[in-house]
Amino acid sequence: IRPDILPVIKADLKLIYRLARWVPRLLPDGRRLRPTEVVREYEKTLIDELNLLRESANAIQLRRNFEDSPMLYIPEVYPDYCSEGMMVMERIYGIPVSDVAALEKNGTNMKLLAERGVQVFFTQVFRDSFFHADMHPGNIFVSYEHPENPKYIGIDCGIVGSLNKEDKRYLAENFIAFFNRDYRKVAELHVDSGWVPPDTNVEEFEFAIRTVCEPIFEKPLAEISFGHVLLNLFNTARRFNMEVQPQLVLLQKTLLYVEGVGRQLYPQLDLWKTAKPFLESWIKDQVGIPALVRAFKEKAPFWVEKMPELPELVYDSLRQGKYLQHSVDKIARELQSNHVRQGQSRYFLGIGATLVLSGTFLLVSRPEWGLMPGWLMAGGLIAWFVGWRKTR
Repeated sequence: IRPDILPVIKADLKLIYRLARWVPRLLPDGRRLRPTEVVREYEKTLIDELNLLRESANAIQLRRNFEDSPMLYIPEVYPDYCSEGMMVMERIYGIPVSDVAALEKNGTNMKLLAERGVQVFFTQVFRDSFFHADMHPGNIFVSYEHPENPKYIGIDCGIVGSLNKEDKRYLAENFIAFFNRDYRKVAELHVDSGWVPPDTNVEEFEFAIRTVCEPIFEKPLAEISFGHVLLNLFNTARRFNMEVQPQLVLLQKTLLYVEGVGRQLYPQLDLWKTAKPFLESWIKDQVGIPALVRAFKEKAPFWVEKMPELPELVYDSLRQGKYLQHSVDKIARELQSNHVRQGQSRYFLGIGATLVLSGTFLLVSRPEWGLMPGWLMAGGLIAWFVGWRKTR
């Protein structure tokens, strides 16, 4: 890490935060862009990159995820020699993925290499929920060994991303619905996921998506860009007040990298044909019987542990229910009593008002009645006082 770089970065971030706070005031849809949250996500990513212990941990995790994989190799990290400012790892020998001529000279199976890049990306996102988010050509090499069965070598794990289970499911279903031209499903998924407001007109949203995305399918599937599909979807949703999803920004950037590298290696790469079986298999695994069995296995230890406590928990619940019922009955009686008191109060206040008004009228119009108006007014004041006390 470059010495004394942190104060410089913090000063720059402070300026960026100030600019971000002005965006909602200067742009009509500035609030929807959530600029402060985007800057906060950027700050987290940048500060994390300055801590090489964190990068070491990311590399160790990614290496564990792809242990014995024929597709990706992550160099071994030596944590005993690592610190916040220094990272020690295994030396690698490989061909830069951008050096297509050297790869071809080595006899690399370029089609398989390009397809494996796509498979590695989707495996990281959907299987592991942990993906290398800085997969530009400078961080990717290809092993010299077994060129007919090529393997990527990945370095620089300072930036990683993750999606929660809900975002992964909605993203996978969005891709499948889009390539099946099921624009109604795409619109509904955006609403269900909370990416657009719940009061969004689904019919209008569907029509907007169809208008923007249908021309894409005039091209062969092999020429359709996954990254631009996402970009088109998000730009269309912007008109329907879709808020920027910071967790998807890294994903989109990484997907564009992967797609660009893949088509540089093998221009005929059909990214959709490579990804679709993986996505369909993942969705089936999430909603089918295997998912139920897996969920049961995950929860079984918890229920086994809690089973001896079950009778006591049931007893406590019954006691709490009984106490709650008693409290509800008590509140109901108090409400009933208050209702009766309020009725009596209104009665006395009404009588009091009538007597006072009558006494006042007689005092003015019938002075010959003597003390009668005074008695009426006094009685009215007494009734009024009684009614007021009933409200206390």
